[in-house]
Amino acid sequence: MDASTAHDFDFLIGDWRVAHRRLKDRLVGSRVWESFGGTCAVRRILGGHGNVDDNLIELPDGAYRAATLRAFDATTRRWTIWWLDARKPSALDPPMAGCFDAGVGIFYGDDQWQGRPIRVRFLWTRTAAGAPRWEQAFSPDAGNSWEINWVMEFSAQ
Repeated sequence: MDASTAHDFDFLIGDWRVAHRRLKDRLVGSRVWESFGGTCAVRRILGGHGNVDDNLIELPDGAYRAATLRAFDATTRRWTIWWLDARKPSALDPPMAGCFDAGVGIFYGDDQWQGRPIRVRFLWTRTAAGAPRWEQAFSPDAGNSWEINWVMEFSAQ
């Protein structure tokens, strides 16, 4: 396994157009996807040991803003990721934690979906090609099976 570094997310620094695709309904076997646009501006913080992004997400039923905070722990060589949704600004989502291996970032966390516990996975791929890709998946069975429910494809603005 490659060791994660504070430079793992350097590929993401900058201003992006984002093509979003998400499942209309999650964890019910849905195959109906909706597509919409957005933007993402990512900046370094903490002397390069973290970054923050400002997102405009143009959902079909109305746009909203959100932010991601990522911090690298040099001791554990792991990243922690928090999400702040402007529609509920008084609470951060539960953190995701993980690292990069061979240029792929994999992050896990525990959350709830419609009142039931789930495992969440973030996957960052194509990180070196100038076209980052992020996907989110939920697992209702502690990681035995996964449903990909949101994909973001980034392109230079």
